[in-house]
Amino acid sequence: MKQVVVIVKPFLAERVLETVAELQVDALAVHEVKGYGRQKSYLDATTEQDRSLAFLPKVEIQCWVEDSQIDRFIDNVSQVARTGRMGDGKIFILPVSQVSE
Repeated sequence: MKQVVVIVKPFLAERVLETVAELQVDALAVHEVKGYGRQKSYLDATTEQDRSLAFLPKVEIQCWVEDSQIDRFIDNVSQVARTGRMGDGKIFILPVSQVSE
């Protein structure tokens, strides 16, 4: 099993969640987050006082996916989340060694 963390712009979140609903996931969590990536040069132009306001809104979707489904999951999510513009987001895949209920 893998934990997949998908971070996207808010307007892409609904499309990603619709795609995830069609795939086999064991669990899902959604969080509103703020951050920056390659657009960091935007932050360099701000003053220290403005820095807390310079982070961009993002949506973080955490899913737990079986190993056999991971490639299909990444392909499908990438297709709907990629616009080709800077800041589209990231997909992180983390191993899950143990799950207790």
